[in-house]
Amino acid sequence: MDRTYYTTMAEYNQWMNQKLYAIGELIADADRKVDRGAFFQSIHGTLDHILWADRMWLSRFMQQTPPAVKLGELLYPNFEDLQQQRFITDRAIVAWAETLTPEWLNQVFTWRSGLDGQIRSHTAWILVTHFFNHQTHHRGQVTTLLTQLGHDIGSTDLPWMPSLMEQ
Repeated sequence: MDRTYYTTMAEYNQWMNQKLYAIGELIADADRKVDRGAFFQSIHGTLDHILWADRMWLSRFMQQTPPAVKLGELLYPNFEDLQQQRFITDRAIVAWAETLTPEWLNQVFTWRSGLDGQIRSHTAWILVTHFFNHQTHHRGQVTTLLTQLGHDIGSTDLPWMPSLMEQ
C-alpha cells in the first residue's frame, strides 16, 4: 500500500470540508439544524457526525482517547465551534496520513466497536479506506441537502481538487 492514496484523500477531505462549511456559513443556524430526513437529521447533525466519526477512528489509529460523546450525540451544538474543530481535525488528518507506512497499513488492526462493544480486527488499510469512504458518503448527504436549499458547492470531483489541477 502506498500512502499517496491516503494523503490525497486527506487533502480531498480538507478541500471538501472547506467548501461545505463556507456554504454552511451562509445558512441561518435554524435552517442548518432542521431535520431534513438525513441519517443524522440535519445539515449540522450530519457535519457533526462526520467530525465525530473522524475523531473516533483517528483516536483508534493513533491510540488516543476517543470522543466523550456517543454516536448520535452532538460534539458541537454551535456551528462556529464545529467549524473550528473541523478545520483543526482536518489538519491533523493530513499530518497523520503523512506518517502512514506500508508496514502499518498491512498489519492487522484490532479495536473495540462502539456500536456493539465487540472486539474487531481487520487489515489497517481496509479501515483507513473506510475512514475516508465514510466521510465522502456523509458529505454527499450534506451536498444533497444544500442543493435542496438552492446552494451549489461546485465540483466535488477529485481531479478538480486545486492541488491536483496545479500538477
